[in-house]
Amino acid sequence: MPDGRTRFEELASGKLGAILFKYSWPALVAMTLNTLYAVVDRFWIGRGCGEAAMTGLTLVFPVVMLFAAFGMFVGAGHSAVLSIKLGEGDRDTCEKLLGELVAIKLLFFCVLPPLVFFNLDAVLAWCGGDKVSPEAFECARTYLGLVVFSHLFSHLAFGLSALMRAEGAALSSMACMVVGFGTNLVLDPFFIFDCSFFGHSFGLGLGVAGAAWATNVAMFASCAFALWRYLARKTVVRLRFSRIRLYWNLVVRTSAIGFAPFASQLLASLINLSLQLAFAKWAPDKASATTQIASLGVFEAALMLTLTPVIGAQLGIQPIIGYNWGARNYRRVRDALVMGLWITTALCFLSFVVQVIPPFPELVARIFVEGDNPRLVEIASRDLALSNCMIWTIGLNIVATTYFQAIGHPGTAIILSTMRQGFIMLPVIWFLPYLMEDKTLAIWLSMPVSDVLCCLATLPPFLLNVRFLSRVRERRRRS
Repeated sequence: MPDGRTRFEELASGKLGAILFKYSWPALVAMTLNTLYAVVDRFWIGRGCGEAAMTGLTLVFPVVMLFAAFGMFVGAGHSAVLSIKLGEGDRDTCEKLLGELVAIKLLFFCVLPPLVFFNLDAVLAWCGGDKVSPEAFECARTYLGLVVFSHLFSHLAFGLSALMRAEGAALSSMACMVVGFGTNLVLDPFFIFDCSFFGHSFGLGLGVAGAAWATNVAMFASCAFALWRYLARKTVVRLRFSRIRLYWNLVVRTSAIGFAPFASQLLASLINLSLQLAFAKWAPDKASATTQIASLGVFEAALMLTLTPVIGAQLGIQPIIGYNWGARNYRRVRDALVMGLWITTALCFLSFVVQVIPPFPELVARIFVEGDNPRLVEIASRDLALSNCMIWTIGLNIVATTYFQAIGHPGTAIILSTMRQGFIMLPVIWFLPYLMEDKTLAIWLSMPVSDVLCCLATLPPFLLNVRFLSRVRERRRRS
């Protein structure tokens, strides 16, 4: 069994820079690999299956994000409370949190996937599928119909890996994602393409269906690894089958904390859906709508790939803040918060460089678009640069949301996490096109406008809490 005491001593008194790096880089890798499930599918399908297939995967993306929102609702809330309870030394509650997480994941499987599966055509029509080409709609229907039930495995894997990270087992959490991504990376080309080498056939040639089956197998592999870690007693917190049930006092607390990332992810799904519907509304015909939504697919893949390290850094920062808040070590909380802000801002600026500064936008677009479609490359690279020109400003909001979530202040975290997408971007997406002649330009401008306004609105609560932590530190130093 891992030496839990050593881990907790590190969180409480180890050198902050080294500990932050130790717990952040596995989270960075884990989140990046988890995101690459979708990115790898888009890479192979965009390069080998054409524009209609890329549009089909983009149509499905809001539904996939909706599933992920429910996963974060459970995983983020339970991991935050687990960090605090470990700091308080309450192992009994930690085991209940683990059992409850598994129970809620199983309940999710019984409700949302069947609801989507038996209403595929209606769900895709709500996503704008009736405004694109029939080929794109059929690709979306095939992919979603095959992956919808396998999300049980991805939910369990994500939730259990979040708890591993909260208890300090960052490498095990990362390994859970490595197993899934590695499986998907190997199986994707084999399942999608039908190639011949020296007269021998290689690959199943299933196209979009192959991408879905590769994702299914990868999700199962990741889940099996996470369950093995707990059942083999290689974690600090024990998984006991007698604990797999709901504890209403914990449900209320974890739901309150987990609602912030849930709302943020839910709004992200709504934003992607709104963008699809807006492009479908303003496009002159189905061919133009298909091209615009394919360009949106390139934008989403690039944004996921460049911003996932930012989210992964928060997952490394959160247990340090949460544990030390529970242990009343406020000086360390402040130091971790400030260092986290610097790291997050640097990663956001890197995302800006990759997606805005020439020639990177065009190079990124070419990763997901076949070389014989220069028009789509041009459109996608222009959209990348325009929509991300102010992305370097969002680091403050991300860190502030992580901080309030980690210390158990869900109300503030919810407001901050929903501000950019819910209060600012959604209205701009729908109203700005009425004020500009170039409708697609107006839609893409909604993102940089939201980035700047969100940063300005986050400053007051962030500075107030930094001031509070500084006062507490000074008071304790004098006493």
